[in-house]
Amino acid sequence: MVNAVHLDVLAVAAHPDDAEITCGGLLIKMAGRGRLTGILDLTEGEMGTHGDENDRASEAAKASEVLGLAFRQNASIPDSAVEYNYENKLKIAQVIRDTRPELVLLPHWMQRHPDHLAASRLGYDACFLAGLQKVRLAGEPFRPRKIIYVSYFRNLDYSFLVDISDEFERKIEVVAAYVSQFGSWPDPAQAVGSSQGRRDPEPDTRDVFHPGVNIFEFMHTRARQLGQLAGVRYAEAYTIKEHMLIDDPQKMPVRSI
Repeated sequence: MVNAVHLDVLAVAAHPDDAEITCGGLLIKMAGRGRLTGILDLTEGEMGTHGDENDRASEAAKASEVLGLAFRQNASIPDSAVEYNYENKLKIAQVIRDTRPELVLLPHWMQRHPDHLAASRLGYDACFLAGLQKVRLAGEPFRPRKIIYVSYFRNLDYSFLVDISDEFERKIEVVAAYVSQFGSWPDPAQAVGSSQGRRDPEPDTRDVFHPGVNIFEFMHTRARQLGQLAGVRYAEAYTIKEHMLIDDPQKMPVRSI
């Protein structure tokens, strides 16, 4: 890889735009706090109905600037054919060794899209393999300290929510970079709640995300719903497989009554 950088946070996603939609707010928040953030896209998104791999690459580059990423790489695994195999595990494990992130973000294991499910399983196994001394990888063994799973609409087993109220408008701007997938949006900020003067994407691009669902309206509705659970304006949901340890329960945010 070129210009290896040691990251604080690495998100592993099946396709360009997946990380932006699911954990874009957290990535923006971490970059704003001086953390080095990155994304590993497993495919180039070439099987999408609209656009091609060249469109997705240029859109990902634009989105990366808005996200403030220090690193982005594509594993060039065939789209719609992300197989759960040892070769793909090693591809991801090598990036983990190269970038040495303390925190890795993976797709939740409850998925509709097979590529997303494979990305979740591959990512976890790669984090483990990257720490083995004798595995067929360059560099020193390394394992991330923490793995958290991003919510992708189906799961409800949230472990915690992250307040992205200050980052939400930029998250909309990031997703709006993917014009080939979601249509044009003349002013991304208009997707945040006001319908005045707003122009919807063309119907054929609207259906790329989900039939009859506009991605920007969906993001707004979901982030507001999650935010209301925690008493903030906008939030993202995350899951962990281990228990959280609290030092001082009296300082836990969010009121019970």
